[in-house]
Amino acid sequence: MRLGRVVGTVVSTRKDPKLVGLKLLVVGTLSPELVADGGYEVAVDTVQAGFGDLVIMCTGSSARMTERTKDAPVDATIVGVVDTVNLD
Repeated sequence: MRLGRVVGTVVSTRKDPKLVGLKLLVVGTLSPELVADGGYEVAVDTVQAGFGDLVIMCTGSSARMTERTKDAPVDATIVGVVDTVNLD
């Protein structure tokens, strides 16, 4: 899993039928210290995240393990909105 911040949206009118109805968000990836690492992912939103939210994102085959993304051609899924991060 990765931490990220929602920085934008993606609108696609022509796509695979299994992606119809799924909200696509652009997520800037972050280090554990919440510093932007320069990476970006387009992720399916399964938790009603919004612009600026700190999120948990799964990538790879794990991204297809939610009810909304099962058997869909996705490689990144937002699975949580983060309240706090504590590093010791």
